[in-house]
Amino acid sequence: MFRHQGKSRTLKHNLRIATILSFVAGIVNVTGYLEYKQLTTNVTGHFALFINDVAELDVWKGSIYFLYIFSFLLGSFSSSFLIEKYRDNKRLNVFVLPTLLECFILISIALWSYFYPLQLPDLIICSLLFAMGLQNSFVTKISNAIVRTTHLTGLFTDLGIELSQLFFPKNYPYQDKIKATIKLRIYIISFFFWGGLVGGFLYSKMEFGLSTLIFGAIILLLSLFFDDLRFRIIKTKRRYFQHSNRFLSRHLK
Repeated sequence: MFRHQGKSRTLKHNLRIATILSFVAGIVNVTGYLEYKQLTTNVTGHFALFINDVAELDVWKGSIYFLYIFSFLLGSFSSSFLIEKYRDNKRLNVFVLPTLLECFILISIALWSYFYPLQLPDLIICSLLFAMGLQNSFVTKISNAIVRTTHLTGLFTDLGIELSQLFFPKNYPYQDKIKATIKLRIYIISFFFWGGLVGGFLYSKMEFGLSTLIFGAIILLLSLFFDDLRFRIIKTKRRYFQHSNRFLSRHLK
């Protein structure tokens, strides 16, 4: 899920990573909004507010929205930079680095809010946007821009286009591929929705507040652990079968 790239990557790999990351993004989106009434998984709204303040010559007020936008951009840059820097290291799964950094940020915010509530809200918002920039960047790179998990505007646009293409099979003969893409987008939207529901329940009903973010980090860490465990099991099986084939070939000669 976190390892396969290029031609070796299948729809199943994309579905797995899409469901996990979109679920986490849903948790972050609702938690950030309920706590600060600000969007923390995308920058479209912040960009509109920034332009509005600049148009009204209230540049200083709009600077905070610029920082929000820049934080998401910096997260995306940092994720891509880490991946490119360590790409040639064959012993390291480079996509683990931005994922672990995202987990560290989410856990740090939860702990900070527990010991120092209601302090430095803009810094926390910027940190959440940075984390979502990290996530959106590495999932874009690992899926070759097929999967995006932190905002839904583009997803609904693409979904609408692809649904319309199902009615014109002569113009779009690769119907199976279109259906597979539609399935992927529906999974992302659905799990973003369910992540938001779970996040809202934990934040409001269970009164966890920003500690809700820890659950997002736990999901990411568990997915990394099981992905690595699954990879090691598959690798061990391959070595076993290779060793068995060599052993048999030697004794059958």
